[in-house]
Amino acid sequence: MGTTERADRFYADQVLDRLNTRMREFAARQEMFFLATADRHGECDNTFRAGPPGFLHVLDERTLAYPEYRGNGVQASLGNIEENPHVGILMMDFLQDRIGLHVNGTARIVADEEMRRTHFGLAYDPVPGRRAQVWVEVAVEEAYIHCAKHIPHLRKAPPRDAGRAWGTDDFKRKGGDFFGAAAEAAERGTFLPPPRATPAIWRAEAERVLERAERRAPAAKEQTFSGWFNRSVSA
Repeated sequence: MGTTERADRFYADQVLDRLNTRMREFAARQEMFFLATADRHGECDNTFRAGPPGFLHVLDERTLAYPEYRGNGVQASLGNIEENPHVGILMMDFLQDRIGLHVNGTARIVADEEMRRTHFGLAYDPVPGRRAQVWVEVAVEEAYIHCAKHIPHLRKAPPRDAGRAWGTDDFKRKGGDFFGAAAEAAERGTFLPPPRATPAIWRAEAERVLERAERRAPAAKEQTFSGWFNRSVSA
């Protein structure tokens, strides 16, 4: 497409294999990010994570960590990470600087007790729906800017109710059938999530992911950078 020279210049000038000071400050104040994962077959998933400023913890210039809360039980992101540890994080600041930060790296699932033993001072959230079940620790491989030119400038709206329904199983408070999928599910036919053909096996697989994180040894193998900077480049 004729963009090689422009791409090479971008990588040479903008892509780091760590988080510099400004990147760490930016990440530490974010209240949300988008997470991309894929399973061992390359089937992709993209999801959204949010919390109070600092919920995405900057452990050091090469490591991020965030808590996984109680969700819909599908464990799509955690399941993908178990099969394929490569993840992409996109932090987007719509409110202040109108800029974005990409972080690509390798993730591992860490039990809550192990994370707190290793990193003292992590706060316990008293809200049941915001109590970490496990953590995802990301070894940074690439970090680079997402340019501002197409990022809208937004402002926060005042809350419409007394607070968030963290951890609720109330169908309506979770959004109900906003997109009308339930009304069309009968036309789709019976949904059997491959390769798990029964709800019991599906649930057991989700529980296995959490149990494996709890049994995992605290010592992590050293992560080697496998991104742009290790590729073979001809002079």
